[in-house]
Amino acid sequence: MKKYIYSTVICMTLFSAVLVSCSDSFVDRDVEYSIDSENFFNAKEDYDKALIAVYDPLQSTYINVLMGEIASDNTLAGGESPTDVIGFQQIDDMIHTPVNDNLKNLWDWMFGGVQRANYILEFKDKIDFEGKNQIIAETRFLRAYYHFELVKWFGGIPLNGDKRFVPGDETKIPRSSVPEVYASIEADLIYAVANLSPDASQTGRVTKGAALALLGKAYLYQNKFSEAAAALEQVITSSKYSLVNDYASIFEMAGENGPESIFEVQYTDVEGAGFGCLQCSEGNVAVGFSGVRNYTGPKYTSGFSFNVPTEETYNSFEIGDSRLDASLLDIAAWAAANNATYGKGNEDTGYFNQKYLPRVRSGEAAGDLNLTNPNNYRAIRYADVLLMAAEALNRGGINDNKALGYLNQVRDRAFGDTNHRITSVGAALTDVIWKERRAEFVGEGFRFFDLVRTGKAAAAITGFKAGKNELFPIPLQEIQFSAGNWSQNPGY
Repeated sequence: MKKYIYSTVICMTLFSAVLVSCSDSFVDRDVEYSIDSENFFNAKEDYDKALIAVYDPLQSTYINVLMGEIASDNTLAGGESPTDVIGFQQIDDMIHTPVNDNLKNLWDWMFGGVQRANYILEFKDKIDFEGKNQIIAETRFLRAYYHFELVKWFGGIPLNGDKRFVPGDETKIPRSSVPEVYASIEADLIYAVANLSPDASQTGRVTKGAALALLGKAYLYQNKFSEAAAALEQVITSSKYSLVNDYASIFEMAGENGPESIFEVQYTDVEGAGFGCLQCSEGNVAVGFSGVRNYTGPKYTSGFSFNVPTEETYNSFEIGDSRLDASLLDIAAWAAANNATYGKGNEDTGYFNQKYLPRVRSGEAAGDLNLTNPNNYRAIRYADVLLMAAEALNRGGINDNKALGYLNQVRDRAFGDTNHRITSVGAALTDVIWKERRAEFVGEGFRFFDLVRTGKAAAAITGFKAGKNELFPIPLQEIQFSAGNWSQNPGY
């Protein structure tokens, strides 16, 4: 059993100052448990416990990964039928509306993380103790992470400084602009860089390298190329991270928290939830969702056949690229070679996301195995830093030669030789870097946002409407709660 820093996720809605049951709505809820803030945060241990609660909603980001792939041209929604998890199906077809349970979940769960972070920051000056700056730095990194997810999906969101939201704020606090949200993210991460240790005190905790990498990504998403390059190259020159030789090994259990991992969401196989509260699960729910339907055979266990890669995605890989077989499973070929059987679901393509398929494991946990998959999510890998740095150096007109060096490190690993190195410069190099990102990160939830930020989404994604689908709609309930204070995103 791995050592984890997480406790069970408890549902928290945006403006709730208390913890509430998973089924309660924002405006009609019964208080199950509350903490008197004036009698809390009296010792370092209180801040430690509260910080664990801020980490906890990271496990609910499984839905961000699933929907980030389904929204892109990489995969189709799949599932059992065209109405299986209708929110996924609508996002796949780009016909989603403000009434979408899955988007509402993402909004609630990410704001739950923000709310928990703000709880600590609201009382950050109550007492002093040794190691306080480290705790505040971890808290601010996590708030930045949740804010980054929210701004990617929804654009401008309400901000409340270092205070928790309380009921009524939704009618008073406006949606901040996208630049204002990024300014908050940058400030949190700059503080985190200055105060985090380069080494994690416990597996899964954030480090200075993670803060620099996320800061570089936030700059890149704003086309701040000089700033992005500066932050990302600090990660590279720190020499704390490296590419592993075997790409496929990254996504196996033995490859978790390896030398390429800069930030990894930790999961365990402890039973902790049911399908009525998926965000309460300690396991990576996305893994079971992506599994092969009715599978029997070696290595894998069954799943629900969502998030199925397309044939076009399979064919997009270059000949000789080792990432193809490590990323996508050709189930027909595998079944024939391994005497396995399987069923076909909705939108069956014959391909599955190899990186996050449910594996056979010893000592199976009790309960539904698709809720207890312990596969960690590799949220920020060193390869991502290399390719982001290459893009920033190239698009910023800073140094194409250095950009080529970073790009070719990734390609050398992918092909196992130096015969596939790129020599292009300028705009041609930009296109190669973007293509490389697809091959390197297929199945990891990045593709939709890469297409949007580079202006390629309308040409790549069927049904995508420019000027609308760059963002997802604010959930209808939130718009209604705001009583006209928040406007909906364009086109919805």
